[in-house]
Amino acid sequence: MTIYQFLVLFLLWVCLPHFCSPEIMFRRTSVPQKRILGARVPRSDGKILHRQKRGWMWNQFFLLEEYTGSDYQYVGKLHSDQDKGDGSLKYILSGDGAGTLFIIDEKTGDIHATRRIDREEKAFYTLRAQAINRRTLRPVEPESEFVIKIHDINDNEPTFPEEIYTASVPEMSVVGTSVVQVTATDADDPSYGNSARVIYSILQGQPYFSVEPETGIIRTALPNMNRENREQYQVVIQAKDMGGQMGGLSGTTTVNITLTDVNDNPPRFLQNTIHLRVLESSPVGTAIGSVKATDADTGKNAEVEYRIIDGDGTDMFDIITEKDTQEGIITVKKPLDYESRRLYTLKVEAENTHVDPRFYYLGPFKDTTIVKISVEDVDEPPIFSRSSYLFEVHEDIEVGTIIGTVMARDPDSASSPIRFSLDRHTDLDRIFNIHSGNGSLYTSKPLDRELSQWHNLTVIAAEINNPKEMTRVAVFVRILDVNDNAPQFAVFYDTFVCENARPGQLIQTISAVDKDDPLGGQKFFFSLAAVNPNFTVQDNEDNTARILTRKNGFNRHEISTYLLPVVISDNDYPIQSSTGTLTIRVCACDSQGNMQSCSAEALLLPAGLSTGALIAILLCIIILLVIVVLFAALKRQRKKEPLILSKEDIRD
Repeated sequence: MTIYQFLVLFLLWVCLPHFCSPEIMFRRTSVPQKRILGARVPRSDGKILHRQKRGWMWNQFFLLEEYTGSDYQYVGKLHSDQDKGDGSLKYILSGDGAGTLFIIDEKTGDIHATRRIDREEKAFYTLRAQAINRRTLRPVEPESEFVIKIHDINDNEPTFPEEIYTASVPEMSVVGTSVVQVTATDADDPSYGNSARVIYSILQGQPYFSVEPETGIIRTALPNMNRENREQYQVVIQAKDMGGQMGGLSGTTTVNITLTDVNDNPPRFLQNTIHLRVLESSPVGTAIGSVKATDADTGKNAEVEYRIIDGDGTDMFDIITEKDTQEGIITVKKPLDYESRRLYTLKVEAENTHVDPRFYYLGPFKDTTIVKISVEDVDEPPIFSRSSYLFEVHEDIEVGTIIGTVMARDPDSASSPIRFSLDRHTDLDRIFNIHSGNGSLYTSKPLDRELSQWHNLTVIAAEINNPKEMTRVAVFVRILDVNDNAPQFAVFYDTFVCENARPGQLIQTISAVDKDDPLGGQKFFFSLAAVNPNFTVQDNEDNTARILTRKNGFNRHEISTYLLPVVISDNDYPIQSSTGTLTIRVCACDSQGNMQSCSAEALLLPAGLSTGALIAILLCIIILLVIVVLFAALKRQRKKEPLILSKEDIRD
C-alpha cells in the first residue's frame, strides 16, 4: 500500500458518519461561535461525501458564583441554524432551575441567572433546550441537553468538626510522638485553585507541641515532659486555606491535651523508723498499725506491694497490702507473750507492682523502713490446754459418770486459781454438769443417741481473783450407739390374698427399720412366731422377706381376715427383736390376680331390685304412715277423756 492510498483511506474514515455519543464541552466567549456547515472530501469512487450539519450552537456555559451585580448575570446564548432572524422560532428552556433560577429570551436565546448562586449548594445545573416554530409549535430541532457549571471562589473558611478536642499522651514520651490528628474541611471546590487547600499551624501550645502542616497531626515537641510537674496543656490549631498564603480564610480549634501517667517514680517512706505498740492479749489476725510509702504516680503505676524482708519478728507478725489505701497493715501472726518477749524489730519493704522496663534507669522502684513493735503487758484470761475438746461416751452409761476433763491455767505470773462452769445456753436440757474446781464433765441425766447424737457444749474458765477474765472453749460430746432398739416394720402393710390363690404364691414383700446404727450396718432376720398352716415367711437375706401362701384357695365367707405375727431380729449385741402383725384380707380376684372385692357382705346384696320388690317396699312405707297417723289420733282423743277411767278402759 502506497502512502497516497493510506491518506485516502484515512480521509474517508474521518468523513464518514460515526454513531457515537459526543460529550459537549463549553467555554465562555463573548461572540457566538460560527457553525461549520460542511466540508466536501473526495472519495475513491468519485462520489462526494457531505459532513452532517449540527443544528445548535451556543457559548460554552460557565458561571461565577456569588455574583454581586445589580443586573441579571449573563450565562450564554442558544442559537439554531434554522433561525432566520424573522422571529419565527421560539426558544424553550427546561431542567434544573429553568424559569426560576435561569431564564431565556425566547426570541434571541440569551440565558441569564436571576439571582446569586452558591456553588457549595449546587455545583452544576443540567438543562435542556429546544427551538420550536411559533405558528405550528412543532420543534425544528431535536431537544439538546447542556450543563451550566458554577465556577468556585474562595468564600468558605476551613472548619473543624469539633470546637474542642480532648487528647492524651503518655508523659516522658519521645519527641515526635503522635498525640491526635485534627482535620478541617473547606466547602470550596478542591479541584479549582487553592481555595480548598488547607494548611495547619499552631497558635498556642509551643514549645511543647507541634503540628504537621499538611496532615494536622499534633506531635510532642519537647522530651521528658513530666506529668508530676504539669498535667494539662491547651493547644490552639489554625487551619488556613489558599495553601496558607496571605488572603486565605482560616478557622481554629482548641485541643486539651492531658499527660497520662507512667511509672517513672519509685515509692518512698517518709520515715526511716516507725514505732508501734501492741497488747500481748491481741488475738492472731489483729491489726496493730500501718505503714505507707508515697508514690508520685497514679493508678496502677502507684500500686505498691509490702513485705517483711528481715527482723526478729518475722515469725510473729505479718503484713497485708490494702489495695484501696495502698497501706501496709501489720497484723499479729502468732500469740504474743509479754513475759517471753517485749520488743520486736521488722524491716519492711515497699515495691511497685507494675514496673516499666523503659524507666529501669530511674530505679530501684522500692524502698525500706524499720518498724519497732513494743508488746504491752495485760492481765490475761485463763488458757485452756486445747483449742477444743472431743469426748465420746456410750448412751447407756449411768447418771453421774465422768465423760472427760478440761484443763486451764492462768498465764500471768500471779497464777490465779481457776473456776470452771458450763454455759447453760449450750445445754438447755441440763444433761451435763462440771466440777468447778477440776473441770471434770459428768452426766446429770440419761443419754439417748436416738434423740441427739451430738452435744456441743461451751465450758467457761474464769480467774477466781478476777472473774471478768474468762475464756471459753468448745466441748463436743459424741454419743456412741448401744443396741437398745428393736427393729420394726418399715411401713404399714395393707395385705390381701385372693380366694383362688395357689400354694407358694407371693402376697407381700416386707422390710424393717432400726433406730440403732451399728458399726457393721443393719442386718435383719424374719421368721414366724409360730407355725402357720396358711402362710409362711421366706427371708431374702437382704433385710427383706416374702410372705407366701401355703394352701390352695381361701374362702372369705368362712374367714375374711388373717392375722400373721412376724418376728424381726437384728444382728447386734445384745440382740433385739420385735413381733409385727400383718393383717391379711381375703378378697375376690379376677383371673389375673387383680382384687375385685374384699367384703363378705357384698355377696348377699342383690345386683338390682325387681318391680315387685319396689311395690312391696312402697306398701310397707304406706302401712307405717297409717299406723303413725292412727297413733297420733288416739293420743289426742285420750287427752280429752276424764281422769277416772274404768278398769276395762285401762285394759283396752
